[in-house]
Amino acid sequence: MSWTKKPAIRVLACSACLVMLACGHLLAADYVLSSGQTVYVPVYSNIYSSPKAVPNHLANILSIRNTDLARPIQVTVVDYYDTRGTLVKKYYTETVTLAPLESTHIYLPETANEGGFGANFIVKWTASEEVNAPIIECVMAGNQGRAFVTSGRVIKESPR
Repeated sequence: MSWTKKPAIRVLACSACLVMLACGHLLAADYVLSSGQTVYVPVYSNIYSSPKAVPNHLANILSIRNTDLARPIQVTVVDYYDTRGTLVKKYYTETVTLAPLESTHIYLPETANEGGFGANFIVKWTASEEVNAPIIECVMAGNQGRAFVTSGRVIKESPR
């Protein structure tokens, strides 16, 4: 049987191609230097499937990674908002310093579905001088093998 007749192989091959294409934008020339940003990170605490729009609840992991090789960053705000834009929870009451190449995360279990389909994190970070901007993403995973990642988008650059 040829590979075109095996759906699992087709899906795997297409997925591999998409990953390779997506990684093309991560070239060294694309790095960003900044001394601070406000970043919007989409979160899907549930997604809908089937003709009846049944919600499937997902676990979420917000990942903040300091990509600078030599300098720390300070994460000053991690706030979680629901679909209506209402603040659900403030996660940091004190600034968290991430050493060079250090990471931190916040985990929301599948049962924490108050965010809804349009939930988001607002993350603010600063540095004493320009550094490589951190990678801020949210990984969503469900019990039916669904998993995907959303990338944060800078919505405000801190003044220098």
